[in-house]
Amino acid sequence: MNGSPIRVVVCEDDELVRAGYAAVLDAQPDMVVVGQAGDGAEALSVIRDLRPDVAVMDIHMPRLSGIEVTARLAEPTDPHPVRVLVVTTFHLDEYVYDALRAGASGFLLKDAPLHELIAGVRTVARGEALLAPAVTRRLIGEYALRIRPADPTPPAVHPEPLTEREHEVLLLMAEGLSNGEIAERMTIAHETVKTHVSRILAKLRLRDRVQAVVFAYRSGLVRQG
Repeated sequence: MNGSPIRVVVCEDDELVRAGYAAVLDAQPDMVVVGQAGDGAEALSVIRDLRPDVAVMDIHMPRLSGIEVTARLAEPTDPHPVRVLVVTTFHLDEYVYDALRAGASGFLLKDAPLHELIAGVRTVARGEALLAPAVTRRLIGEYALRIRPADPTPPAVHPEPLTEREHEVLLLMAEGLSNGEIAERMTIAHETVKTHVSRILAKLRLRDRVQAVVFAYRSGLVRQG
């Protein structure tokens, strides 16, 4: 972020929740809430106009859903795409995969403690993907079978195959392990894991960690259970 505050837009149709998120995030020394939106169409307009670093996005909003907004923001030719942090609830699990496919950088539970929301915005702003630890393994496992049928096209052939070490890191990423947990599991340095992750994304031409997890399931490298 080069020392500049993280510019955030909060998109949420519940006025009290939206105001609460905005107040908490704007109070952080490294963040500034530059805009708010109460429905999907407004969210799309505000985000395109203000170009924030991060958009905190509710899934269910009037006019356009958070998933539709996220998909419209995920232009492949945009060199500086807005990173979207989707908020969801346990009873809306079925929407999470749709949100990730649409281009979200990650998701959090709507009832997560506010400190997790704050940390989540920082994580996404750094260009890292965020999969809520409390639900990652369950969601990935529960919806793994939906991932491959959702896109029957065979995985693309990539010019640079993964090394054995990179393949191992990818499998651990697909389990929902963080870089720290991967480092501990493989008994290697945290920085080494970060290097492996960066190379995996570059070789597979993936945007972020979320896409890497989805790729691992969709390509058949990992299977449910």
